[in-house]
Amino acid sequence: MDKNRVKGKLDDAAGRAKRQVGEWTGDKELQAEGAAQQVKGKAEDAWGKTKDAVRDASDEAKRKTQETRTKNEMEREQKREDEQRIKDVA
Repeated sequence: MDKNRVKGKLDDAAGRAKRQVGEWTGDKELQAEGAAQQVKGKAEDAWGKTKDAVRDASDEAKRKTQETRTKNEMEREQKREDEQRIKDVA
């Protein structure tokens, strides 16, 4: 999990608490601060999710590239072995 997601969750929770306290006490400024902090937290969490998704996609692409290279190397090795067998028989 990306650090932005953690920070976003914390900001969202803190904002939610501020907003709720503001509602209970009738403090409109505290409500607004809490709501703004919640929005900030949700945006930070979304940014963290995006970074996680990009990192996961990159890791998957690297894995598939390595698999393809390995497969190609194995096919080339098999072709060399087959060619050697043909030479040995001839």
